[in-house]
Amino acid sequence: MLAILPRMSETTGSLKDFNAFRTRMNETILAGGNLTISRFFALDHRAYEPGALGTKTKEMLGLVSSLVLRCDDCITYHIIRCAEEGVTDEEFHDVFAVGLVVGGSIVIPHLRRAVARLEEVRRQRVRSQGVRE
Repeated sequence: MLAILPRMSETTGSLKDFNAFRTRMNETILAGGNLTISRFFALDHRAYEPGALGTKTKEMLGLVSSLVLRCDDCITYHIIRCAEEGVTDEEFHDVFAVGLVVGGSIVIPHLRRAVARLEEVRRQRVRSQGVRE
C-alpha cells in the first residue's frame, strides 16, 4: 500500500533540502538578536528535554499536535526526531491514529504526506547507516 504513495520529496522537497532550509533560516532568524524570538526558540528546545515524560514521548506528542495543526514542516521535524528517538512503525501508526481522530478528516492529506516522509526517513536511515528496516 505505501509503495503507491509519492515520495515526500516529490511534493515538498527532500529531507536534505528541508534540513538545510530549516538550519539556514533558524540561524538567520536568531542572528537578528530579538530577545523574544531567542527565548521562544530556547523554550521550544527545552520543552522536549526529558522530565516526567521522556523525550521520545514528548516528540510523539509533538507529532500528534503537528498533525492536528496541519503543519507539514512541523510534521517533518517531529517524524525525524521520533525516528531518532527510536519510535517504531507500530508506534508511529498509533500516533497517526490519535492525530487523525483528534484532528478529523481534514488531517488526511497531512497524514498521507507524513507517511511518505516517514518512508523517506526510513530509506535515508538504511542508506546512511546500513540499518535494516
